[in-house]
Amino acid sequence: MKDVAARAGVGLKTVSRVVNGEPGVTVETERRVQEAIDSLGFRRNDSARVLRKGRTASIGLVLEDLADPFYGPLSRAVEEVARAHGALLINGSSAEDPEREQELALALCARRVDGLIVIPAGDDHRYLEPEIKAGVATVFVDRPAGRIDADAVLSDSFGGSRAGVAHLIAHGHRRIGFIGDQPRIHTATERLRGYRTAMEDAELPVAPSWVALGSTAPEAVRDAVVDMVAGPEPVTALFAGNNRVTVTALRALADHQQRIALVGFDDLELADLLHITVIAQDAAALGRTAAERLFRRLDGIDDRPAQVTLKTTLIPRGSGEIPPGTIH
Repeated sequence: MKDVAARAGVGLKTVSRVVNGEPGVTVETERRVQEAIDSLGFRRNDSARVLRKGRTASIGLVLEDLADPFYGPLSRAVEEVARAHGALLINGSSAEDPEREQELALALCARRVDGLIVIPAGDDHRYLEPEIKAGVATVFVDRPAGRIDADAVLSDSFGGSRAGVAHLIAHGHRRIGFIGDQPRIHTATERLRGYRTAMEDAELPVAPSWVALGSTAPEAVRDAVVDMVAGPEPVTALFAGNNRVTVTALRALADHQQRIALVGFDDLELADLLHITVIAQDAAALGRTAAERLFRRLDGIDDRPAQVTLKTTLIPRGSGEIPPGTIH
């Protein structure tokens, strides 16, 4: 900074104001300082800045899977809010592994991020209590924190699932299958609860063979679909608990003689061209709301942790409107 100040013919304070975007500098002086910075290759020492201000101007984002299309708009929205606040976003994937989630979250804390946005893989987040008490603002997204009181921004998994199954019932279906994620995952249990509630509302029974919770790997989902459509009480419709299940279910049903109605939770690419009826959640709104809440907490605006639930939207495109008994 001394070299920049000498070259531009200004004081150290003026250089500091230009570097930090503070007012009180004329346009001409700012131009001279910027030219000096460019010619000398000056870079701000963020380590020194942390020691002085106690803030790193960085936040961490722990996702379930960076390759999942659902998390693309969510991550982008978080990044845009972070950028608007002059902060850098660092993200990583937990791969649905609670131990990896904890390892990644604590590694980000060790690098002194100001805050964390976490899509939890586990159901016990007491490991973050010391970090939160030390001032690391933390917001959970898509699923609430486990065993601690923390901010959470969720989609209405229960209401969305209930609406999707009710839609199938309204189109004449009485035997409806549900395929979802691991039962330890909050969204999976909430979507199953919505399915069961919709069936109860219509006074319809649910056979044990119509429900499959567990791995969403293609082989597991394919086996579940085949069992449901070919069993002693074959289903005429399916509700898919997430976008991965929907894609595999479509492939498994492609050669089935009877057309099986399908509603999927989560929108997906080309769903409009493939005429797939979905319950859409706004991934970008989830990320934006969580990031805004995080920075409010960093600014000391919010006090007690709160849970925000965003609405989902039923988008009928054809697959959920197929009546029972339709032949390919």
